[in-house]
Amino acid sequence: MKTTRLGTLEVSVIGLGCMSMSQSYGDADPAESARTLHRALDCGITFLDTASVYGEGHNESLLGRVLAGRRHEFVLASKFGIVRHADGTRGIDGRPAQVAARCEESLQRLNTDVIDLYYLHRLDPNVPIEETVGAMADLVRAGKVRYLGLSEISAATLRRAHAVHPISAVQSEYSLWTRDPQAHVLPTCRALGIGFVPFSPLGRAILTGRLRDGDALPDSDLRATMPRFRGDNFKANLALVGELEAAAAAKGCTAAQLALAWLLAQGEGIAPIPGTKHVAFLEEDVGAADVSLAARERAHLDALFAPANIAGERYPPALMKSIDRD
Repeated sequence: MKTTRLGTLEVSVIGLGCMSMSQSYGDADPAESARTLHRALDCGITFLDTASVYGEGHNESLLGRVLAGRRHEFVLASKFGIVRHADGTRGIDGRPAQVAARCEESLQRLNTDVIDLYYLHRLDPNVPIEETVGAMADLVRAGKVRYLGLSEISAATLRRAHAVHPISAVQSEYSLWTRDPQAHVLPTCRALGIGFVPFSPLGRAILTGRLRDGDALPDSDLRATMPRFRGDNFKANLALVGELEAAAAAKGCTAAQLALAWLLAQGEGIAPIPGTKHVAFLEEDVGAADVSLAARERAHLDALFAPANIAGERYPPALMKSIDRD
């Protein structure tokens, strides 16, 4: 597997997002999740991504248990800051006094002494970013964390954070059908020498071509609340995916591999983390590292999935408000 750098942290160019093994996309088979984690390492993936909120700690515990004997083989990324209240609602807590405690909880679940890349999951609008990052920097000095990251952050906030302590990576949604980071965040990352980690690089599976009916998603599926997956929006977006499938077939790869190859073609310092809980899909994703795109192929995909062609917002209004946007 080829590698890239997030700041000075070296990772495989394709990582593994582990959230679906614990929540949001239907039930997961624990045995298949374990096989997927081990197969990822066997395939050369060295970058695994989790968070304290995934399954209310279940996901971190899963990685800590299943990969206990292989901790030295991968870069471990986790996130803190999103909290679930007793009534089931979601909140954000970036208060400095909470940072060390949340890290200790994650370290115990992950069965490790150090988290390689520790992200603030979302900006707390009530806490200056300088204060939260200052507390995160204390974790680096204490040897609990090696590198710092931020998720779904604006370019302006990123610059303020980076002035307090070097930020190694920014994680945000980025794919053929979600180009938001291209305007401000990606250029800022490149100017500051910060890596970029696209989550949902396959558009929450729509870019694989395997999802055919958004309205058939159960209420328990996270996508059922997302405007892009509903009604006429989904039908319009699926038509674009049909064009992607045709382009992939002509190239001799799958739609998922072509979508990931497009991301990898955006330059150095980008490491997408497609999420899966199945070995077969993992192996398909890994194959994208060997797919190269000519300039005309990139231009075709750029035009096909231009932002103006995408129907619907990526989140419902309440969640969109929680994102620190440019």
